[in-house]
Amino acid sequence: MPFPSLRILPIGVVFALAVAVLFPSRAAAELVWTPESGWTVEGGALAGFAGEESNRALDLMNKGRRSEENGSLGSAISAYKKVSKKYPNSVYAPEALYRQAKLRQQRHQFKKAIEAYQQLVSRHPNTPHFNDAVGEEYRIAAALADGARPYIWGWFPGMKARGKAPGYFELVIANAPYSEYAPLALMNIARCHMRAHNTDAAMYALDRMINSYPDNLLAPDAYLQLAKAHVALVDGPDYDQSATKNAITYFEDFMILFPDDTSIADAAAGLSDMKTMMAESKIKMGDFYFRKRHHYAAAKIFYNEAITAYPESPVAEKAKKRLTAVESAMEKASKNHPGKKKRFWLF
Repeated sequence: MPFPSLRILPIGVVFALAVAVLFPSRAAAELVWTPESGWTVEGGALAGFAGEESNRALDLMNKGRRSEENGSLGSAISAYKKVSKKYPNSVYAPEALYRQAKLRQQRHQFKKAIEAYQQLVSRHPNTPHFNDAVGEEYRIAAALADGARPYIWGWFPGMKARGKAPGYFELVIANAPYSEYAPLALMNIARCHMRAHNTDAAMYALDRMINSYPDNLLAPDAYLQLAKAHVALVDGPDYDQSATKNAITYFEDFMILFPDDTSIADAAAGLSDMKTMMAESKIKMGDFYFRKRHHYAAAKIFYNEAITAYPESPVAEKAKKRLTAVESAMEKASKNHPGKKKRFWLF
């Protein structure tokens, strides 16, 4: 296979390319805008070296910025989009993606803004706009979660799209899992799912928050919200109490781990309610065996469990009274139905 012909490059360009490969930090260039001279490349080994494609990209960048300055956002987006599509490897591509994303965000074209930010952080992870892009993605997701309306064509309000918010928050977490935005994103994912009555998904997000960022300032709130999410699944003392047990566990964990938190009283009240629910459930079971089945031994077990679940509480006092009634019933039953006398046989 014949090799393509190579054009001999000037020694300065060769040197610049070598520096770019061997010392990428020194090769980094910064784009600077001034109304008089337009976009210029400052710093970096490749500053001052430009080919025909770079010049065409520069013309589009200048056109886009001037349109932006004049308020013609649609024309500016179009110019920046051409740069990122036609010249994706140019020094101007990251700035073009960032600026078109910002303008689309300004026009409430949230989906396209997110797409541009994603192209920026995935194709150019070393861009100085990386943190800004992740932050703007978070702000778009938060705006949608709060009911912001996307605009069609950048000017016509569309339907609210709260359902898109959790997916956009997940992008933030994937892009920057160790940033300050990741824990916030998980808490907001939980909030979105709770608003949509998707309790299981909300609890999963809160569980991820606790396990991934246990030392974060939001961890106490995550524990408390997880306990309250389990409370929402409790149907009453007549039903299965697995959610009640889980709620008790998270309320207790919260109070042990964060004893000085300002929400400690709220957690204590929630714990009291759940212990009361658990004890009431045991009393219900005891009543069933006592009154419906006359199975006094089983009734005593459940009444004692009610006392153990929440000792020294009003519901425990109720269980103690039930135990007294069971003892009376057992005594009465033994008198009415005395056991058979033993017979002794002589052989």
